[in-house]
Amino acid sequence: MLLAFDTATPAVTVALHDGERVIASSTTVDARRHGELLAPGITALLDETWVARQDLTAVAVGVGPGPFTGLRVGLVTARTLGMALDIPVYGVCTLDVLAAQAVDLRVVDRPFLVATDARRKEVYWASYDAEGDRLDGPQVSRPVDVATDGPVVGAGALLYPDQFPSPVGPEHPDAGVLAQVVTDERAELFDPEPLYLRRPDAATPGRPKPVS
Repeated sequence: MLLAFDTATPAVTVALHDGERVIASSTTVDARRHGELLAPGITALLDETWVARQDLTAVAVGVGPGPFTGLRVGLVTARTLGMALDIPVYGVCTLDVLAAQAVDLRVVDRPFLVATDARRKEVYWASYDAEGDRLDGPQVSRPVDVATDGPVVGAGALLYPDQFPSPVGPEHPDAGVLAQVVTDERAELFDPEPLYLRRPDAATPGRPKPVS
């Protein structure tokens, strides 16, 4: 019984997979309430399916890239569950999940880009072949530096239409696809550590200037 969730984008998405199929899932889009929504969302899904926490055998979590605050909520929750229940935790690049969704929905039939909002007028991006295998990235760049007329999956395409004039769905990741990616071994698995791609805003202070 695999519990999967992702908080690397404005979407808080949760799903349960029984080893053969996704048996329940939910997604709420609210960029400011990851901490409020994730734990109740997990509880509601377990209650809905009559699955006890002790019945979980693994956790899958999106590791980003994404903004620090939202990403931290998902990863801390995943690691806590893994330690408390003594079960493995698998990390998956959130952009790989979006790529898998696009392939499954058949909205791409040639190489494409996945781009999500990195704020600061930048995007997190990775490029993929027509089958959804990652070719480059993930990286963080200005939209103008990765502009393309080809298909672009994710919210970045909608935020910067001049640079990405050919948007295709989906906009946000789906935890059900995340679960299937893990069970079907369709993407590289990572330790549950965040892909921030940026240096922290806070820096170690330099040597104090001498007082004259």
